[in-house]
Amino acid sequence: MKIIITNTSRLPIYEQIASQIRNQIINGELVGGYQLPSIRALAKELQVSVITTKRAYEELEHDGFIHTVAGKGTYVSNQNMTLIREHKVKDLEKKIIQLLQLAEDLGLTYKDVRDMMDSLAEEE
Repeated sequence: MKIIITNTSRLPIYEQIASQIRNQIINGELVGGYQLPSIRALAKELQVSVITTKRAYEELEHDGFIHTVAGKGTYVSNQNMTLIREHKVKDLEKKIIQLLQLAEDLGLTYKDVRDMMDSLAEEE
């Protein structure tokens, strides 16, 4: 598991941690049953507060990405593919919004963008 904390990011550190773990789960880098480092071990490794890692884990657990077994540890949940797909679709929607905003900034119409996408899809 690789997590990179950026002090220049606008996101709070706990959100950076949660987001990176969430993305690794969604992308299949962390699979169901994988044991995550303890809150204290991760805090030490990342050189952040235990409270920060605890909050990241709580957010992930609330969203169903991980679960904690008392006395044993914290594990990646055995996600169903529907939930993972839902998160990927949500990410795609964000990227489409960014694309449409960029197109608007360039003075391109929706039809221009659709024509470009159709042309690119035919090449594949």
